[in-house]
This record gives sequence, C-alpha cells and structure tokens, in this order.
Amino acid sequence: MASTSSSTAPQPAPWKASFLEHLNSMDSPEFVFSSLSPAPKNSPSDYLPRARYCIFRGFWAELPENKHNDAPKNERVYESEMPTFTTDVRMNKPFEVFASSSGHARDRSQTRGSGGGGPCEAVWWVKGDTKVQWRMQGEAFIVGPDVEGEGEQSKESSGVRTVKSELGSRMRVVKEDGKEEWSWKRELGGHFGNMSPGMRGSFRAPPPGQPVDQPYDDKNLKLGEKVTTLDDPVARQNFRVVVIKPEMVESTDLSDPTKSRRQQYRYDGSSGQWSHVETWP
Repeated sequence: MASTSSSTAPQPAPWKASFLEHLNSMDSPEFVFSSLSPAPKNSPSDYLPRARYCIFRGFWAELPENKHNDAPKNERVYESEMPTFTTDVRMNKPFEVFASSSGHARDRSQTRGSGGGGPCEAVWWVKGDTKVQWRMQGEAFIVGPDVEGEGEQSKESSGVRTVKSELGSRMRVVKEDGKEEWSWKRELGGHFGNMSPGMRGSFRAPPPGQPVDQPYDDKNLKLGEKVTTLDDPVARQNFRVVVIKPEMVESTDLSDPTKSRRQQYRYDGSSGQWSHVETWP
C-alpha cells in the first residue's frame, strides 16, 4: 500500500477502549458532526458552522464485521483512532470539508474526488446510566472512488495524495504480513457493502437539497430504492467515506455530580503519543 509513511509511528490512544465501550452501549452510535461552510458574500465571518447527525461506522482500517457483507475485505493489518461515517458527495458535507481546507475549494466540481482536510468537530452523548459526552476536534478527509487508480503516483490527484499521506500517518501497522496488499479502494468498497440495501439505495435518490419542481435524472434517481449489489454505478459514484483525523479528544463524565471530571487528550505528531489532562467538567 502506498503513502502511509510516517516519521513517528502513532501509538495506541488511551481513550479508545472506553470510547468503544460507551458507543457499543448505545442503541445507535449517532453523533453530531460539525463543519464549516463558506459564508455568504459581505458576511462579517468567512465561515459559518453547520451541524448534522451522522452514524459512526467504525475506525478507518478496522471495518466492522458484518455477516451480510459480501464485499472483498482487507486483512486487518492496520488499526487507527480515526472515526468514519458515510455520506453522499452531493450533500453539503463534502463541499464544506474541501472549502474550509487549506485548498479552499470554491466550486463543487473541485470536490468530486478524494481530499479535503477541513476542520471539524464530532460529539457523542451516551445516555442512560453512563452520562458521558465524547467530543473530538480535528480534520475531516473524503475517500472517494478515485483513491486508487492504476497505482502510479503520477496519476494520483493532489487530493488523493493528501488523503493517503494524512490518514496514512495515523494508521498503525499491526501485522506486517499483507501490508503491501492492503487496498484503499477495497476498504472503501467494504464500507459500501456494510450498509443495508436501503442505505445503499439512498445514494440513488434525487439530488439532495434540490427543489422538487426542478428537472433531474428521474430514470436513474428515485426515492426508496434498494441496491443489493456492490457495483451499482450510480450509487457508487455518489458514495463517500468521511474519515475524522482527531487532534483533541475529551470525555466528560456527568454520571455522578459529586465526582464529575473531564478527561482531555491531545495528539502530538512529533512523538506519536497522546497527552492526558484531567480537568473539572
């Protein structure tokens, strides 16, 4: 696999086990994902916050097991602390992730492929007796169908190179055997296969946000479609995986008002380590 080199190997995050334990206790691992959208012209601010609920789809390179998923899968040769979720490239999220990145994309035609890197924040609230809020701050990257072409570096876009470099720097090798066979495209396809036919069909829906009285490709795009295959060209063209590369993670325990604490972790790229500070909530 190309472009996963890092001068300092990332060390396991001390917060990961508790995070997964709490998410596994949730009926659905929903979280609020916030990104930045370019503000209208003459606005006093350059960007405006945008938030929506998303579903946690596991950590990048650690595709969750699903007995109904027949897609080819990578061997577990990497692990990471980078949460993933899926989205439609026609939604606003991909554009915002590109537009607020260092590349400052201004046209949606520039956001069709892999890339991004805009700032983001994700928040989970674990209800019940747990009463813990998890919050992550970092950058979001889009993995699209162009992530793996002919394998020649010269044919990769700058966005693809950015994704492989940034995400690769936080992918930790856990099994040397099979590392060279690990495929970005196969991981992307595995995420598509992990979804239900109804969810796959949502990527064949009419254009999100477009007024219903405007024309669209009604021969290929319909509400309520079910896709049972892994290679539906329309659905796969619109399907994307978003990967959050966290720089700060914190958990706030509110289960006991007399003992509430906030655990804050920050990633140090120079050492590959996570620092930890306990604070008042």
